[in-house]
Amino acid sequence: MVALSPQELERYRRQMQLPNFGESAQIALKQSTVLITGVGGLGGTVALYLAVAGIGKLILVRGGNLRLDDMNRQVLMTHDWVGKPRVWQAKNTLQSINPDVVIEAVPEYLTEKNRVSLIEKCDLAVSCAHNFEERSLLNQTCVEQGKPFVESAMDEMSAYLTTIVPGKTPCLRCLYPEFPPWDRRGFGVLGAVSGTLACLTALEVIKFITGIAPTLLGELFVMNLNALHFQKLRTFREPQCPVCSHLFQE
Repeated sequence: MVALSPQELERYRRQMQLPNFGESAQIALKQSTVLITGVGGLGGTVALYLAVAGIGKLILVRGGNLRLDDMNRQVLMTHDWVGKPRVWQAKNTLQSINPDVVIEAVPEYLTEKNRVSLIEKCDLAVSCAHNFEERSLLNQTCVEQGKPFVESAMDEMSAYLTTIVPGKTPCLRCLYPEFPPWDRRGFGVLGAVSGTLACLTALEVIKFITGIAPTLLGELFVMNLNALHFQKLRTFREPQCPVCSHLFQE
């Protein structure tokens, strides 16, 4: 039986006061391993709020080095780390904030070669990669392994969020049969926008793991942060989806 240490009981005392949370929800977080693809303004901030909430283990998957133009939104980074692999700095920052969380840093992008072995390690994945090739690979692998994942993406001042459970909800390919236009071009980004979406994404992960509140199963939460307009759209399964249709065959 997993138990919380005296330090953990004190660290998470305030959130355990929430209705329907308590020690059981905290233990559920401690027992969970979450993989995040992308450790930038979105994925890095998701990792931050999962770490302070007491997730047991984070697997951070992101290749490439930190650039100066990342610094307007990547809150785990420091100026002296520009030009170095960002995933290591993300690990260092998170462990300095909460040493009770296990952090595995993978300085690679999600690829056809590593996708199976990486997803096998987690209970739930979070899709925050900067391109749809990685998002598509994550979707395919999670469907193959029956792993739930939270899909979170932004484009300038717009963002969307949903939770996908293979065999229960439409998959990402059902929602986007073709890669969205933003995948093929650079786009402007304001740190407050990626931070807003990241907080909601971390909350979605926490709710899914603990069961303290309903999640976005079968719903796409769409945000226009220019107008502060928010809506939930029902998602629909594509009967001929090449990725997940076999899960629904009678």
